[in-house]
Amino acid sequence: MLLVCDVGNTETTIGVADSTTIVAHWRVMTSVTRTPHEFALTLRALLDLDGLPHGHITAAAIGSVVPSITALLVEGVRLAFGVTSLVIDASSPLPITLDVEEPQTVGADRIINTLAASRLYSQDCIVVDLGTATTYDCITRDGVFLGGVIAPGVLTSLETLTRRTSKLPATELRAPERVLGRRTEECIRSGVVFGAVDAITGIVARLRAEWPTERQPIVIGTGGLASMLQPHCPVLVLVDPDLTLRGLQLAHALLSQAPSK
Repeated sequence: MLLVCDVGNTETTIGVADSTTIVAHWRVMTSVTRTPHEFALTLRALLDLDGLPHGHITAAAIGSVVPSITALLVEGVRLAFGVTSLVIDASSPLPITLDVEEPQTVGADRIINTLAASRLYSQDCIVVDLGTATTYDCITRDGVFLGGVIAPGVLTSLETLTRRTSKLPATELRAPERVLGRRTEECIRSGVVFGAVDAITGIVARLRAEWPTERQPIVIGTGGLASMLQPHCPVLVLVDPDLTLRGLQLAHALLSQAPSK
């Protein structure tokens, strides 16, 4: 089985995949500083939660946007399972073309998401990833990465709002029942959630207006908040919470099959 790790700025998503599916996944905080030995203990404990034998892990793929974590996690995987991780980044020889001005600066998560979208859905795609940042990444069905948009994330906006305004209380993020808030917490939720929904709708419309092919791209939401926003955001036609992990699985399969040079 394959261990897949998506290291984001706030959370790291860890999964186990068989030949076709993600059979288990977990989230841990990226901001918690861990040594390789602590990573090894954490990884083995997560498998124990779902009763997955450690010996079944025969390979690993990592995508990371936090360089200071990457090497520690690679060593942690080696200590835990005795395997060498394949680290996916802009230099990986994947079957997509980074048609942007600075291809080496494209984040691993954006490459992995668009690889998965183009391969799994076989259409022009806009991937909206709702993480610490909200990213909009555009790829054609034949694997040309066109670029995209990076905006503040939904939780980032909420935390900044309540932290920088002395009289606004910390507020749990959940979908409001209506736009018109009658209490301060409702007003905050309405502004953050519906502000995000309208931003997604507007940016997707602008991207579609500039789309370089005659094909209409589908919009795929991923990340922890995509499922919450989808009922209020019709432009999010599909939500695939495991898109990044599935992209890591695909990338590992493609690179493992590639002839060595």
